[in-house]
Amino acid sequence: MAHFERISRAVLHEWVLWKLVQSRFRSPRGEEFVRTYVESPGATGIVPIRRNANGQYEVVMVRQYRPALGAYSLEIPAGMRDVAGEDPQATALRELQEETGFTSLDVRTLGQILQAPGITNAAVQLFLAIGLTEVAMDRHGPEEDDMTVEILLLDEAIRMIETGEIDNAMAVVGLLRADRVLQAESTSGK
Repeated sequence: MAHFERISRAVLHEWVLWKLVQSRFRSPRGEEFVRTYVESPGATGIVPIRRNANGQYEVVMVRQYRPALGAYSLEIPAGMRDVAGEDPQATALRELQEETGFTSLDVRTLGQILQAPGITNAAVQLFLAIGLTEVAMDRHGPEEDDMTVEILLLDEAIRMIETGEIDNAMAVVGLLRADRVLQAESTSGK
């Protein structure tokens, strides 16, 4: 199978952690073309789960103002991979603590998602945190200062995905993957 070849790459603009890049490519058929896209260090998202007094799974979520939307969004704790060399799981746990005041010793990978591969290389590493312990919060910036923590039954969060009340892609994928893992463990007796 023939491959695409990058011929050139130019950074058009840099800001904070992102770069606007324009590259020239050659297709497998020899055609040259130009594409402009955003390079990103990526992000992490974590689905924090605990059991309530009735043994039901609860998920800790955050409601945060998103300037690009001009509205609040119900999300899982998440953040940019903004510390060079930091392990993605460590980033996810740092974000969990900063945003919700919880941490966990039982953290599992839920895989990766690509946010918008047509315009960016941004990849999100997803994790599941089970059994939460309260710790100090350490929020950063006006959006996080205004953020609220919401604890929902996991079943309710899944219903909210189905009705469109939860529409943040990272939250949707993370919650559905976490639910599948927890259901598999319940049926296997773990």
